[in-house]
Amino acid sequence: SFNSARRTPYKRDMAVYTEVSEGEARALLQRLGLGELTALRGIEGGIENTNYFASTTEGEWVLTLFERLTHAQLPFYLHLMKHLAQHGVPVPDPQATPAGLPVPPGEDDLLHTLHGKPTAVVNRLRGKSELSPGPAHCAAVGDMLARAHLAARDYDRRQPNLRGLAWWNETVPAVRPFLDDSQATLIRSELAYQNHVAAGSAYAALPRGAVHADLFRDNVMFEGTAAQPVLTGFFDFYFAGVDTWLFDLAVTLNDWAIDLPTGATDPARTAALLHAYQAVRPLTDAERRLLPAMLRAGALRFWLSRLWDFHLPREASLLKPHDPRHFERVLRQRLAAPLTA
Repeated sequence: SFNSARRTPYKRDMAVYTEVSEGEARALLQRLGLGELTALRGIEGGIENTNYFASTTEGEWVLTLFERLTHAQLPFYLHLMKHLAQHGVPVPDPQATPAGLPVPPGEDDLLHTLHGKPTAVVNRLRGKSELSPGPAHCAAVGDMLARAHLAARDYDRRQPNLRGLAWWNETVPAVRPFLDDSQATLIRSELAYQNHVAAGSAYAALPRGAVHADLFRDNVMFEGTAAQPVLTGFFDFYFAGVDTWLFDLAVTLNDWAIDLPTGATDPARTAALLHAYQAVRPLTDAERRLLPAMLRAGALRFWLSRLWDFHLPREASLLKPHDPRHFERVLRQRLAAPLTA
């Protein structure tokens, strides 16, 4: 994640994999016509990428070097953000190489390079993350998530969700040695269930398109008050892909509308988020039927990725991965008390 100016125990600890000098940042920002660099600092947050806040005479920016994603993969994410920004969805707007300047091989107008790494520069969002949201925050998120889904209907680039079912099938065997018998039984049975769901006709009928797929509390910014929050932006689109809108909604509910210590559903926040979403885009009959299954899918996906990051980490300065047991608890709660829309 990037863009949040607030550090709390919920935030991912800082990870700067690639050091960027002020001179290197200054040269890129000048080339993009974004003013003279006045300050540069590494950002608290970021499991996947290296992120810096850059202040210039023209504004506030976020500089991201992508450590895993390639030059070939990134245009999907960057052009999705640009597409949403142009359709009135508040997201970081990737800054383009000015018309008339050459675009080096392997780059495009939104994708740049530092230290041989694919790099993007976006505007910094206003506000801060709300890590203890109430129903009003959840309603704002539900409303904007539905608007983002509708805005992306005519986005013409395609890339699968790289952390979808195929990745789950590959990753379960890799993390199995780190699980006790109860956890192993749960993860195997849930994976089998999700393969069964994905092969069904109801799943095939679900509406789909480009989705965020990682819309957690620390990936949304607010201004205003607790009673009347103003959502100023969604960010961190680098797990986005083409998937079902219902999966995206489920991932969002699994973070915004649960009790963090236990993983249990929070009824008021759940109702607020679902009502606001459906006021913009009502769920289909197939989506209503499969909401419990997709809530389980969202929990499985993040339990797996946290197991992967926890037990099979990369070297990084000050990197501390999340506790995987959180999403194990969420999955067990979604099994014990299925939610209906």
